[in-house]
Amino acid sequence: MDVLPPTVDAVNGRTPLSTTAVGEAQVRAAGRSAWHRRAGLLPLAYLMGLVGLGFVHPFLPTWRWLGIHLLLLGAVTNAIVIWSAHFSTALLRTPPPSHRRGEALRLAALNVGVLAVLAGGVGDRPWLGVAGAALVFAALVWHLAWLAGHLRRALPTRFRVTVHYYLAAALALLTGVPVGAGMLVSDGSHQARLLLFHAHVNLLGWITLTVLGTLLTLWPTMLRTRMADTAVRDAVRALPLAVIGLVLLGLGLLTWWRAVTAVGLALFVLGVLMAVRPAVAVARTRPPYAFASWSLAAATGWLLVALAVDAATLLPAAEPTSAADSFGVVLVPLLVGFVGQVLVGSLSHLLPVVLGGGPGPARARAALLDRHGPQRVAMTNAALVVFALPSPPYVRITTSLLILAALVQFLVPAARVLLTTRR
Repeated sequence: MDVLPPTVDAVNGRTPLSTTAVGEAQVRAAGRSAWHRRAGLLPLAYLMGLVGLGFVHPFLPTWRWLGIHLLLLGAVTNAIVIWSAHFSTALLRTPPPSHRRGEALRLAALNVGVLAVLAGGVGDRPWLGVAGAALVFAALVWHLAWLAGHLRRALPTRFRVTVHYYLAAALALLTGVPVGAGMLVSDGSHQARLLLFHAHVNLLGWITLTVLGTLLTLWPTMLRTRMADTAVRDAVRALPLAVIGLVLLGLGLLTWWRAVTAVGLALFVLGVLMAVRPAVAVARTRPPYAFASWSLAAATGWLLVALAVDAATLLPAAEPTSAADSFGVVLVPLLVGFVGQVLVGSLSHLLPVVLGGGPGPARARAALLDRHGPQRVAMTNAALVVFALPSPPYVRITTSLLILAALVQFLVPAARVLLTTRR
């Protein structure tokens, strides 16, 4: 429950909460639930757009670009902005906001920008896309400033390293967005290098760093167990490795200096392995048991697969063009296996918790989102394995439809949870 009644406090020997304090706490909890009920619809809307794209893509020449940006720029970026603010407030133990006007304006600016980018890319209006990218950039600068100010004002806490991950991730995206905007209006000889830089900085920086920082506390919470004793220490040590590796990787891709690229990718992989080591230790003693935890476990495995495939295709490439052409092989495990499963699994765990109402409704919402969990995880990952292997077109079409079906199995109950929850 959100607040213990005064009678329970008295029985347990604690000073009873005043009626005013209980009322204020209930109002804050209700406000938090209402906010997440509204904001949670944003990622779902882009995922629904992705499902729709799956059925009309033969009629859209730019369907692949649109699908990637619906997932990454639309669904994932909204989820990161919403939930990084939530986790920062919780982990830094700062008072909850009295209003959400600033967050609402940031999300409004972000989504106007995202829609302009999508419209510019699909409609062959590059300057509309550039204007949208500028608005996305501004919204993320605002988000970064909010995170930094929140961290500066907070007292030292054990888990502030998670917010450091969020800051590093936001800086990575702010580096990648202008490059992506420039690619909309240029068609120069360096396009392949810019594409590789844009993809790696955004996928490994913005998304992967955010996920690694969040797993520190989210993973043991999902498994309802204590985190590993070395978890915070490993997270602190992993962050500089991953950041330095990402910087070197980006520089190596822009200059096409393969030795620098190799060192950067190796350091980044080392940082990832160090960050996930405590999660593996926890899973050995308390294995995943629900859809959300199995999704995150599978996603982590696909991240390691994607990094291995990236190294195998990127480092031997003789020129940027061939490396860019081969990067499509990396996108399947990285986008669907890692990013998609992290997003769906995390929301399946978080939405029932933050919508309030006490333990009974929370358990009912969790059970709804966990329904057919083993089938969904097995179907998604089996279909992904088949899709990633060389196979005939009709097999790839069938497996892609199975993955879309698993996404719909999440979207329907998630929308139901958000739309039927009452204060």
